[in-house]
Amino acid sequence: MKKRRVAITGLGVFSGSGTDVAIFTDALLNGNSGIAPLDLFDVSPFPSRIGCQVKGYDPQNYFDKITARKLSRADQFAVIAAGEALKDSGVNGCYSAYEMGVSMGAGAAGMFQAEQWLKSRLAGQKSSPNLLRGILPDTTTTLLAKTFGLAGYQGSVTTACSSSATAIGWGADLVATGQQKAVLVGGSDALSLLTFAGFNSLKVIDAEPCSPFSLGRQGISLGEGSACLVLEAEEDARARGARIYGEILGYAIAGEAWHMTAPEPSGLTAARVMQEALLSAGVEAGQVGWVNAHGTGTPLNDVVESNAMKLVFGDHVANVPLVSTKAMTGHCLGAAGAIEAMATVIALNRRVIPQTLNFRGSDPECDLDYCHDGARSSNCHLAMSNSFAFGGNITSLVLAL
Repeated sequence: MKKRRVAITGLGVFSGSGTDVAIFTDALLNGNSGIAPLDLFDVSPFPSRIGCQVKGYDPQNYFDKITARKLSRADQFAVIAAGEALKDSGVNGCYSAYEMGVSMGAGAAGMFQAEQWLKSRLAGQKSSPNLLRGILPDTTTTLLAKTFGLAGYQGSVTTACSSSATAIGWGADLVATGQQKAVLVGGSDALSLLTFAGFNSLKVIDAEPCSPFSLGRQGISLGEGSACLVLEAEEDARARGARIYGEILGYAIAGEAWHMTAPEPSGLTAARVMQEALLSAGVEAGQVGWVNAHGTGTPLNDVVESNAMKLVFGDHVANVPLVSTKAMTGHCLGAAGAIEAMATVIALNRRVIPQTLNFRGSDPECDLDYCHDGARSSNCHLAMSNSFAFGGNITSLVLAL
């Protein structure tokens, strides 16, 4: 089967580091981090009390009162980001509803609202069942399909922190094989006490803003938000005069079968997935300008990803910056892959390689170019975006102008 080229024609984001594409782009280009003290719930019992929260968010600025009560925080974020992406694309009305699908990644889904329900019940108070509507991770996909009239394929991916990157890959497959004319892809996730307490108990959250690939790094900073992209066949997008931000050239996924939380230490599996993504894209490693890393800021993950880079790029590795945007956005779990893929697309269009923020000093085990010294101009047309999740769920996307 001859596959069609997959174009990106719409972008939308709602996150703690930018509540629309323009604000997010400004933060990305200028190195503005959204990581700050949290006030969404009580963080006083924990060693870390910071994260990348959507501050000052009032659902009634975006939804009527009845709708806001029915939607979880994660679902609200997704509707806002998806609406921006679809409007940006101008795709609505170009195809039938049955030719447009949805593929979304999810993590904790509506856990924040479910915790509110449980707290009220334990206190002997009445609590609205609406707070439990978003507890299933497929709710977001179904909601977006209903809200925007997308009656084609629907898919919900939950592979931990690679969920939305994998969702992008599956959506690209649907377009490339002609099964759908357009697919809304991305992910959404919201902060919750469960995830915050869980990661603190694992001792993988840094008390200070995360510092990927730096000496003395202690772990992640959690974040929240949603990012959505509209994918179409390039020929169809050009025929209707759509703006094209770039292409999904290829992707690869794998499960390491190694450990529930720790990555396979040699980096061999991570390297294999990156190589398979390049093969899927039909490009050579030497064509990659830079890599948007999974880059969590945990001591082990950053070393493993650096080792994988050396295996993939060999003697050329010093010329391929490995950048982590998580120091700006926090780790957005189920939405991380989509937010980082979108950041990569924006950076390619702006001809820059973003900065890895919060440099604390050079680590001899992380001895590559991480753009710690600031964003830089670049004429590269191709980049990779990695998502290396718990459970050994690995996804690598290849993106190009």
